[in-house]
Amino acid sequence: MKCIIADRPIEYDGSQISSLWAYTVYKVQEDSVVCFRGPCDVTPGHMIDLEDKLNEEKISSPDMIHFIVEHFDSTSVALAYTRQRLLSCIAGEALRDRKVFATRSGDDLYFGGEKASISIASASAVSMKIHFGINVRCDEWGSLEKAGVYDPDELMAEIGSRYAAEHDDIQRDMRKSRPLGAFS
Repeated sequence: MKCIIADRPIEYDGSQISSLWAYTVYKVQEDSVVCFRGPCDVTPGHMIDLEDKLNEEKISSPDMIHFIVEHFDSTSVALAYTRQRLLSCIAGEALRDRKVFATRSGDDLYFGGEKASISIASASAVSMKIHFGINVRCDEWGSLEKAGVYDPDELMAEIGSRYAAEHDDIQRDMRKSRPLGAFS
């Protein structure tokens, strides 16, 4: 799995969750996690979560770290959501390594009871996509700044590489396990 750290800020507006975005922008045709920092302002036309759209939720933040994940091995929405939760758990572990206690509920991270992340998972005809973002600074919600994390770019790179390494380790483990019933 390729982990790409963007060399410039990118505003997340929801369009980045479209299939083949990493290929279009970075020429990557394999499974990937693209990590970037920038503001967030999801337009209603790009909202994947119908509950958010129906409730006319505002999904925005002045500064976030973002992760756009794309997998080509399946188009299962259930698997996309499972991998989304794995990414959330990895982010929580990286924060705990920095002595920041984040609680997780589903795919969301909370600092001191304040929601600090957003996330969505879905699938297309060719791939599964995940967006996961954590507020760097935000007055309205929890943020890394409020939690005392002052190295958001380093944290972002660490979470992205940990996710890619976890994916690659799972792939290796799959290739060393005998199928059930193949005992001899």
